[in-house]
Amino acid sequence: MATTLITGGTVVSATGRMQADVLIEGERIVAVLQPGSELLGTDLAASVDTVIDATGRYVIPGGIDAHTHMQLPFGGTSASDTFETGTRAAAWGGTTTIVDFAVQRHGERIQDGLAHWHELAAGQCAVDYGFHQIVGGVDAEALAALPGLIDEGITSFKMFMAYPGVFYADDAQILRAMQISARTGMLTMMHAENGPVIDVLAEQLVAEGKTDPYFHGIARAWQAEEEATHRAIMLADLTGAPLYVVHVSAKQAVRQLAWARDKGQNVFGETCPQYLYLSLEEQLGASSERWGAFEGAKWVCSTPLRSRAEGHQDHMWQALRTNDLQMVSTDHCPFCMTDQKELGRGDFRAIPNGIGSVEHRMDLMYQGVVTGEISLERWVELTSTTPARMFGMYGRKGVIQPGADADVVVYDPAGHTSIGYDKTHHMNMDHSAWEGFEIDGHVDTVIARGKVIVDAGQYLGRKGDGRFVRRGLSQYLI
Repeated sequence: MATTLITGGTVVSATGRMQADVLIEGERIVAVLQPGSELLGTDLAASVDTVIDATGRYVIPGGIDAHTHMQLPFGGTSASDTFETGTRAAAWGGTTTIVDFAVQRHGERIQDGLAHWHELAAGQCAVDYGFHQIVGGVDAEALAALPGLIDEGITSFKMFMAYPGVFYADDAQILRAMQISARTGMLTMMHAENGPVIDVLAEQLVAEGKTDPYFHGIARAWQAEEEATHRAIMLADLTGAPLYVVHVSAKQAVRQLAWARDKGQNVFGETCPQYLYLSLEEQLGASSERWGAFEGAKWVCSTPLRSRAEGHQDHMWQALRTNDLQMVSTDHCPFCMTDQKELGRGDFRAIPNGIGSVEHRMDLMYQGVVTGEISLERWVELTSTTPARMFGMYGRKGVIQPGADADVVVYDPAGHTSIGYDKTHHMNMDHSAWEGFEIDGHVDTVIARGKVIVDAGQYLGRKGDGRFVRRGLSQYLI
């Protein structure tokens, strides 16, 4: 059994930091050794197969991105990252586990959708992966199938208050699904936007000739997000279901979540890097020689970017500090500009919704440490520990301790990362939403279940390294 010693680094957890060495045997961490420990007197460095010198660097649990969409069919095309390319990019960025979404649509069986997603991912992933279940057709057969997913290691399901005719669920359907959530302990995940209202606003904008990408965000007004978030909270309160609201972008929606949590309700929320750093104003002003005013299409996502002048971005950072938002995921759903985003030239409604960020989440959130938005420990909590707890993986994932999977990142705070399509970009995209971003830190070494898969600027992993993770029920409920 191969052994590895990470020595000289600062081990950072959600609750603190300490100088310690980390001993790995096979796929597991077997010891975390502080200076003065008896084992340190046995010259471990001479007895292990590999020594990694982490002096001056942070040793953190591998990142967990709990919201990705590899190969998702959407808007007449499919997300450009496969499980192979997307998880390889994740590895480059220090993410060692993703949780993707198996898809069931109206008229399809949940079991068939799940089986298809297993086929897409099996043997292709560079890092470990799990699944949530999208329920796009909330009928009696789908509802009956939900409890059986727990035995499959899938303990969360997602519904949509948006996208009528595609994934949309009405209030009665949501109520019935939440009743199952309350009975079984499964976590209800919600895309909270008022889809019918958005469709009317979008139709009116296009009729007025307002078709550029910027108007995607105008149609998806913050009121539609706040209203749907409140409605989801009230339905969860009525049924007793735990609720997790995905990709929160509006400060008003955050206030709804905070209100519910202050009452003691099991309500949680995530945001994404784009809602911390990017804005409608920048999207409006975006233009390039290649794409012209259509450049803003690279930032079309749902929920949309929000106005910086209205203070949404600052409020998101504040909510992460106060735990009104518990996690940062990416909603990684990449589409190329050529032949994909371009489907919406002349009508923003036809632009496939999504941004590629799985490679950059750990770096972008570390920049928040540098600028003082969050603490070093909160960085680890938001990107690894809480995702593990929220989605039933904690103890195995999200922590550096004996018995945990040896998913470890050595991060250099003195390093530097330039983000861009021609720089650190490994996602299967022809552009970067993060072009020009500079990070005061660098992912040096990535270990996934004991195997070094990224080191010193080289990718050492391969497809098939990642395995399916069977998740338990949420460990974050209050």
